[in-house]
Amino acid sequence: MLRIGLFLATNIAVLVLVTAFFEIFGLQQYLAAQGVHTNTTALLVMCAVFGFAGSLISLLMSKWMAKRSTGTQIISEPSNADERWLLETVADLARKADIGMPEVGIFQAQQSNAFATGWNKNNALVAVSTELFNRFNKDEIKAVLAHEIGHIANGDMITLTLIQGVVNTFVMFFARIIGSIIDKAVFKNDRPGIAYFVTVMVLQVVLGILASTIVMAFSRWREYRADAAGAHLATRTAMIGALQKLQAETQAQMPSEMPNTMTALCISSGWKQHISRLFMSHPPLEERIDALRRGI
Repeated sequence: MLRIGLFLATNIAVLVLVTAFFEIFGLQQYLAAQGVHTNTTALLVMCAVFGFAGSLISLLMSKWMAKRSTGTQIISEPSNADERWLLETVADLARKADIGMPEVGIFQAQQSNAFATGWNKNNALVAVSTELFNRFNKDEIKAVLAHEIGHIANGDMITLTLIQGVVNTFVMFFARIIGSIIDKAVFKNDRPGIAYFVTVMVLQVVLGILASTIVMAFSRWREYRADAAGAHLATRTAMIGALQKLQAETQAQMPSEMPNTMTALCISSGWKQHISRLFMSHPPLEERIDALRRGI
């Protein structure tokens, strides 16, 4: 099953909902009467407006959706020594990275994992799984937290939003261009009808999945940067050690309990080697470890 990430899944849902909204309220016919569908410049502008709106909505909803889908419990006041250490460590790393203190949470899972998300680097969320405390030592946990802080400090979610906005724009644009061609050539319609609506809906999903390879390529690249940040904010040895433990879990084929839509946000993706690299949100762990050893 392709795990194309929370952000991507939300985007596709938004694009489909926008198309349905246009059809239900007759906006497709109105735009056609205004010549938008025959004026490629006007169509591209319209697609850019709604394409970037989709990615911005996904960004603004990211923290809420992450909490809901993982069952993350936010630590307001520490109830034990581990929670106190976790808050203090995140606060220290945030100061070093020159970002605001993120919300800190814990979620139940049998797999060691962590993620960071949020629309603003000064108002983000960092969460770790319960098993991270059971299987990793404090230095390795700190390295994992530093990796996630690195994502926030690097502004990865904002950059992802801009990339996804461009992708959304062209997915909507080409879906409507191809939809118009099919509607006229196959169904002999002069104006968009139900056939056009269905064709565009299908094309948006198909093109959206294909275009996700661009987003996934950026996601893989940002993992290397976050690993480097983890090595800088913690230590290179601890960062390598943390990745080696994640690699051991993967090789043991420990099932991931992270929702499929959350994979792109985590430090470990759970992807198996036989799945196409084009759709991988994370590089193979052995390549990330090698990059750290070589100081890349």
